Amino acid sequence: MRTARDALSRFLAHLEGERRLSEKTVAAYARDIGQLISFAEDHLGKALAPRDLGTLSLSDFRSFLAARRGQGVGSASLNRQLSAIRTFYRYLDRRHSITNADLALVRSAKRPAILPKPLSESGAMALMNDGGSDEPWIAARNQAVFSLLYGAGLRISEALSLMGAALPLDTTLRITGKSNKTRIVPVLPAIREAVTLYARLCPYDLSAEAALFRGAKGGPLSDRIIRRDMQRLRGGLGLPDTASPHALRHSFATHLLAGGGDLRAIQQLLGHESLSTTQRYTDVDVDALRRVHQQAHPRA
Repeated sequence: MRTARDALSRFLAHLEGERRLSEKTVAAYARDIGQLISFAEDHLGKALAPRDLGTLSLSDFRSFLAARRGQGVGSASLNRQLSAIRTFYRYLDRRHSITNADLALVRSAKRPAILPKPLSESGAMALMNDGGSDEPWIAARNQAVFSLLYGAGLRISEALSLMGAALPLDTTLRITGKSNKTRIVPVLPAIREAVTLYARLCPYDLSAEAALFRGAKGGPLSDRIIRRDMQRLRGGLGLPDTASPHALRHSFATHLLAGGGDLRAIQQLLGHESLSTTQRYTDVDVDALRRVHQQAHPRA
């Protein structure tokens, strides 16, 4: 084993022979690690011996990742490549006692936060009007839950944590969210009507100390059931795969801002600690913001 590429060849043989990885997976390891070796050889101006792999510095690794980023490689691909390199070095440590402490200091690339896409207003309303069940009380239950997510901006966990004591709903609702932070949210008449209808049709006793929303057998309703029912509904209603319970909450914030809502007020309604968190939710198109500006600004 005279060169770093010899070490790579032995590693690939190990993946194929001992670990029995697929041909495509082995080829991906070969490409990812081979790119590091080629970069290091160009960077250092010499062919690498196996022991040289242990002497690569934190700066060398960072320079390699920066070069890959400059070639247009995204965070997910960079992290996959870094994972392959770490696996290679673990092999070198076990089989050939070649270690590199600096590699442990290399941080994975940050991936942008992926937020659910908001539904259109018509899409959100379609969910409000269709509970997705032939059983009237279950359809009414789903509509009531959807109404709380979209009409009041509740998290699915917050809606399902409501107890029978919340009945009958008032014009406001006290919600305890993350970190036991309490907030007051207004309850629209349409939400009260949806919850009232569900309570009237529900075949189980909705006592003050029990869960307000129930599953088919009478136990507390789980978010898994709501997600499943929404998945079935979105196909029939022609909604995108991104339609989810959290997308309804996201739509609540987005549509409020598009309609001229105050960002600070939306922050309070959502129960966010910081305004920056709310800003990530308010994915409003430029045209909507321009319309609000023209309607509200005194010089427009």
